[in-house]
Amino acid sequence: MSKLAEKDKFLDLSDYGRPFGKAIALQLKNTKFTPIHVTLLFGISGLIAIYCILENHYLLAGFFIVLKSVIDAADGELARLKNTPSYVGRYLDSVFDIILNFLFVLTICFVSETPLWMAFLAFFCIQLQGTLYNYYYVILRHKSVGGDSTSKIFEYKSPTALPGEKQRNVDILFRIYTIVYGLFDKIIHALDRNAYKVKTFPNWFMTAISIYGLGFQLLLIAIMLPLNLIEYILPFFIIFTVFLFVFIAIRKRYIKA
Repeated sequence: MSKLAEKDKFLDLSDYGRPFGKAIALQLKNTKFTPIHVTLLFGISGLIAIYCILENHYLLAGFFIVLKSVIDAADGELARLKNTPSYVGRYLDSVFDIILNFLFVLTICFVSETPLWMAFLAFFCIQLQGTLYNYYYVILRHKSVGGDSTSKIFEYKSPTALPGEKQRNVDILFRIYTIVYGLFDKIIHALDRNAYKVKTFPNWFMTAISIYGLGFQLLLIAIMLPLNLIEYILPFFIIFTVFLFVFIAIRKRYIKA
């Protein structure tokens, strides 16, 4: 099942790894590899990238950061190919993402000798940016005819386990998910409470806001590292947050329910 109906598909600048992810998923379709195995692989790729940053191998770090995004696309594609949607997989993927983001930021902070307060602020900004993009994207998926609705607009209670997964595992991962993402979700919902009422989002708007998607955020880091701009990465993402209020203002002014 596609995430979006054909008319709602847009150029997602954060999803550049999708074609490669599909190719990987096709190779794994008839194997014993599960989407969760693939999720673990992107976690390993992220950890290798962190090691490379610590060792000042910035070009290699950039490669493994981009590879992480490619593999990240493959787990969802494999789930669709095998027709095995999973809440366990979705929550595990999201939890891995935020843990790796935090470790990326701390590592960059340590190597660039950036003040720790700036690292925490940059992490907060990165997550807030990503949450806004995901908020609008999930709304679009729910409004799109035939779209994927595994992700929920409002995550208030643990969903019923899908076939092949245990309810206990879903409940545990849901609790972890709400702990690590809950604050960011509440802030974005407070800033744009009525976004879920819109019928759809224009393609141009979704393409523009996809600069806040995790894949694009990581691509920017992967580019800045080998250019020896590591000391500018955290300040950049703090300043980059200004567009969050621009996007919300555009949505409220021009994309109404």
